[in-house]
Amino acid sequence: MSEMNTKDFLIGSLIGGIVGASAALFLAPKSGKELRSDLSEQAQVAKDKTNQFTSTAYEKGNEWASYAKDKSNSIAKVVSEQSTQVVDKVKEATSNLKSEAEETKATTEEIVDDLAGDVEDASEEIVENVKKEVDDVQAKVEAEK
Repeated sequence: MSEMNTKDFLIGSLIGGIVGASAALFLAPKSGKELRSDLSEQAQVAKDKTNQFTSTAYEKGNEWASYAKDKSNSIAKVVSEQSTQVVDKVKEATSNLKSEAEETKATTEEIVDDLAGDVEDASEEIVENVKKEVDDVQAKVEAEK
């Protein structure tokens, strides 16, 4: 916004200067030849100042464009680096989770194998106890006969 105000001020000043100089020349008591000479000089001065302002504006514009380009490159580099870091962290976390899942699976398989062995042992013991009880009951039944 301030750039526009500065630009408007400069243009207004330039136009005001030209109009004021022209009015002074027309109202001054001079001959036609002197008036044309003065107008020519003032036109040349105005042209030089306009060229100077234009040159300064281009220089400033190029400086700001260069500054913006440098900043955008810097920001792009930072974003790229941070993106790479995030991707690396995600890969590392994924690898860690996969490793932990494999360890958990192995531990679970060991527990299941241990439980299966315990269940098998317990089943055999129960079967033996039941056979013994059946044999004891048969022996008592035969003894009572």
